[in-house]
Amino acid sequence: MKELYLIVPFAPLVGAIVAGLGGRAVGRTGAHSVTIFSVLLSFLASCWIFVDVLNGASFNGTVYTWMTSGATRFEIGFLIDPLSALMMVVVTFVSLMVHVYTIGYMAQDPGYQRFFSYISLFTFSMLMLVMANNFVQLFFGWEAVGLVSYLLIGFWYTRESAVRASLKAFLVNRVGDFGFLLGIALILANFGTLDYREVFDKGPSFASEMTLICILLFVGAMGKSAQFPLHVWLPDSMEGPTPISALIHAATMVTAGIFMVARMSPLYELSETARSVVLLTGAVTALAMALVALTQYDIKRVVAYSTLSQLGYMTAALGASAYSAAIFHLMTHAFFKAVLFLAAGSVIIALHHEQDMRRMGGLRKHMPLTYWTMLVGAISSAGIPGFAGFFSKDAMIEALHDSPTPGAAFGYFCLVATVFVTAAYTFRLVFMAFHGRERFDAAHPPHESPAVVTLPLVLLAIPSVAAGWLVGVFVYGNYFGQSLPPPDPNYFGIWSFLAHGLTAAPFWLALAGIATAWLLYLKRPELPKRVAAAFGPLYVLVERKYGFDELYAWLFAGGARWLGKGLWRGGDQTLIDGLMVNGSARVVGWFSGVARLFQTGYVYQYAFTMLIGVVLLAFWFLRK
Repeated sequence: MKELYLIVPFAPLVGAIVAGLGGRAVGRTGAHSVTIFSVLLSFLASCWIFVDVLNGASFNGTVYTWMTSGATRFEIGFLIDPLSALMMVVVTFVSLMVHVYTIGYMAQDPGYQRFFSYISLFTFSMLMLVMANNFVQLFFGWEAVGLVSYLLIGFWYTRESAVRASLKAFLVNRVGDFGFLLGIALILANFGTLDYREVFDKGPSFASEMTLICILLFVGAMGKSAQFPLHVWLPDSMEGPTPISALIHAATMVTAGIFMVARMSPLYELSETARSVVLLTGAVTALAMALVALTQYDIKRVVAYSTLSQLGYMTAALGASAYSAAIFHLMTHAFFKAVLFLAAGSVIIALHHEQDMRRMGGLRKHMPLTYWTMLVGAISSAGIPGFAGFFSKDAMIEALHDSPTPGAAFGYFCLVATVFVTAAYTFRLVFMAFHGRERFDAAHPPHESPAVVTLPLVLLAIPSVAAGWLVGVFVYGNYFGQSLPPPDPNYFGIWSFLAHGLTAAPFWLALAGIATAWLLYLKRPELPKRVAAAFGPLYVLVERKYGFDELYAWLFAGGARWLGKGLWRGGDQTLIDGLMVNGSARVVGWFSGVARLFQTGYVYQYAFTMLIGVVLLAFWFLRK
């Protein structure tokens, strides 16, 4: 099986190299063919491995030793267990759907081959991250997905907004990655090893250092998974092509932080303080970002803020020690969020790259397949019983309700409140885009997208419903085994779970959110302006994303400019140029000017100078 493990990450890498360097030799058709085949091969190998893991197989070993420093070995290795096997299947499946979808979405783009090379390289990077068995490889994959995301967000590099968005994503993630790297350094300093298994085994012996280590690692997760206050980069990353929005924000990069915390669960279980920080951060992110989604009109930004909110759910569940519920929601979210992003992209294609929902409406009859798949994703996101999002979201909410972790009560309130807001903004999108009167340009009526766009939508919509019915196996069963702490056994079967969901508050709040969206955006479309006016400054605050973009622009960007200006004027111009360079030159020039007075070429002046010197020396010696 070791050769099969190698195929999973390295097949997409080979596809990326061929598509990126093949040029005219492979052409556009060759570029998408080789990358899709390589990701398909990776997906099939992942499925084979998944079945093998279900039968009890596992692997934890070194593939290659990169460097040895004293007793510390820096290695490339794989850890194949239920957690990594599930992630491999999810990542490769969503990536495969995005590759196929890209054929239609990027058909007219001059950077066609470059785009396929990037997304295949992104898939390789993410797989190296989730398959790692040590912190060196984890950090390699962590930084690699950050680098490729920078390239993808700024793919349309002739747009200033895309360049700024890619730079913003890169810089914000560097802040998080600095904390992540410090956490890894502390692990090496205390444990003397970077191997997962050895660190987990020795963990209880270093319980006093564990809070700082876990919080520093979580700082990295805050950046990568866009948690408050390092969330500002993700909405701006919508400047990249829509397939990237689905790939980065659904199943891959933004879930890296969630996966990392779950993988490090043996360490987080040693620090209640660290878990409280994780829980509160996730709860605040879930509610705050859901409210922002209610104020946005760009269809992709609504889905982007939805991603932020859903990642907050997962993070809060991790803080409540509900690791299996968080990973299960990671899986279901990957499917329904990919549907939402790709369906939004289908709408954008049909409307000639129009993204403002105020210029949409009535698309249901023009794009029926896109509409129904979008509706499936919306219902799942809202948490309606029977759909995938309901099972995973309710499992997380119940976990917070029963959690003894400090701050769990506040987190439970935030998540329950977010259910209403989620349903409201999700169906606001559906009603504004697909229902009501037509507000698009009648001279260019939209039509359904081609099969390469709609087929991935259908294939992703299926698990957006079906995946939820596996809740018992993944959340309350023993699927994860030793990979994650034992789950809460309080589960009575799928029908009991459904019955409980139909009577619990989240379901009725979701219905209330849908009804509110219907009232405001279909029945009484004049009401939203009145509501916004009624809330006044509060609405403006939320609409401006709580002012974090302006704050960071003033504090960090402005602070950096102020510091640079100070160093330039005070350091460069005054100290270096003024004193050291020009100052020393002026001193030398002054002495030269004085010495020049005695270098005239007249003999009588030289004699007079010598006489003065003799007199001065005489007085000096006579004084003594």
